[in-house]
Amino acid sequence: MKSFLKIALITVIVLVVGGGIYTWRQFADRHPGYEVDLLIPAGKPTTLKIGFGKTDITPTNFDTWTDVSGNARYRPKEGDTYQDLNGNGKFDAVWLAGFQQNRPATGVNDPLWARSMIIDDGQHRIGVCVIDMIGFGHDDVVTVRKRYQAALELDYLVVASTHVHSSPDLMGLWGPNPYTSGIDQDYKEQVIEGIFTSLEEASRYAEPAYLKFAINETQSLPLVGDSREPFVYDEAIRIMQVMSLNDHRTLGILLNWGNHPETFWSGNTEISSDFPHYWREYMEKGIYMGDSLIHEGLGGVALFMNGALGGLMTTRPNHPIFHPYTNELFMEENAEKVDVQGLALANLTFETMRSGMMEVRQASLGLRAKTIELAMDNNLFRLAAWIGIFDRGFTRWGHIRSEVAAWTLGPASFVHVPGELYPEILNGGIESPTGADFGIPPVEVPSIRSQMPGSVRFFSGMANDMIGYIIPKSQWDEKHPFTYERDRAPYGEINSLGPNTAPTIHGAVLDILQDLSESK
Repeated sequence: MKSFLKIALITVIVLVVGGGIYTWRQFADRHPGYEVDLLIPAGKPTTLKIGFGKTDITPTNFDTWTDVSGNARYRPKEGDTYQDLNGNGKFDAVWLAGFQQNRPATGVNDPLWARSMIIDDGQHRIGVCVIDMIGFGHDDVVTVRKRYQAALELDYLVVASTHVHSSPDLMGLWGPNPYTSGIDQDYKEQVIEGIFTSLEEASRYAEPAYLKFAINETQSLPLVGDSREPFVYDEAIRIMQVMSLNDHRTLGILLNWGNHPETFWSGNTEISSDFPHYWREYMEKGIYMGDSLIHEGLGGVALFMNGALGGLMTTRPNHPIFHPYTNELFMEENAEKVDVQGLALANLTFETMRSGMMEVRQASLGLRAKTIELAMDNNLFRLAAWIGIFDRGFTRWGHIRSEVAAWTLGPASFVHVPGELYPEILNGGIESPTGADFGIPPVEVPSIRSQMPGSVRFFSGMANDMIGYIIPKSQWDEKHPFTYERDRAPYGEINSLGPNTAPTIHGAVLDILQDLSESK
């Protein structure tokens, strides 16, 4: 009996100690002591040097499969088979992020990119890279910075995601089942190297440049829907065109607009960057109808930077998209609809530019960036981190490191936040609906955009991190009764860190904007 108790006690101790070690390793800070606390006051306007670069980061050498039932889920018991292209006897899949798990890629519709811009005012130098991914965690952004920022001579680097839902899983949530990460570490390394090579190209081709800006406040609204009340959008398109000072050719163009790139929807199994791909192609190469040229291509490198798309800003299958020239209606979620959406967005971009742009010959950079700590109150997220779905370190128990940033460039300002911000936090319109869980007035006021300097105010979500939805606390709604007479809880809260995320981020953004303003 004593031997049995001794063995049992030793077993319990081993399990407890082993479990503790495992938990510590899973939650350990990936970058201990890392912190950004950077303030660069804007100086005297001067001639800028700006460069653009792009690197193809499309996966290669992966196994494809045959979806017998057409349900976009790999189920061998239903007759699905995979093509063992490398002959190793196992299914080396690319697990697509967004929508359901167990959605491996069957091929490639269009390439994925890392597209970059480097801006140098002679005193300071920043880089912005946008990747065609659903998200890129802050720990991975820090890895990129530690590896390459000094070599690129950058004072600051932003890595943002387009949030496309037909790209490889880099968050871990969309593997073959709920308990297996969908991240391929070799592919993540390919993306990291792609970020560097696109930035390196941008640095290599930087030259004296001037800027053009334009805004269209409302005309993109038919291209996006809102699936959750209150219906508030980030519908304006904001454009920055960068021109060579030497020969006036376009070096690059940046478009900022808030909409989920998921028009292909959940049944798609081909790798794609969705409508941003088609918009970029039309902007760079031009728009033709048959043999007739409608808009001449700009050349250069086109960057799509997503905006505030929480809430949920998306183009659902039942959302009509009309061809901008023939008025033909497209409803079915396929490549034709996605192409027409990109075409309509490109046409609107060209027409907005044609109607007049503000030209800026000289400018200087001002920047404020700061590390923040966010509470991970979502127990499902904590469980995912513990079992290895999330590869996410904690700064302390239940808290993660993230970041906010703001910068100015002449009449333009940019704000970067780490997730899917609800547009009412950005543009105003937060409500305190009956049935909300906290019964409080709006917390995240005033709106972020109202506090941004300059006349052209760009906003970038999914920047330097991806933490999920950033929901106004007064609209938080997990418990019955539900808001707006719903019969069930709305989508969003299940993919958020928690109800205090929005107040924390909103407060941090207002603080850095104030710091930036006072530094002048």
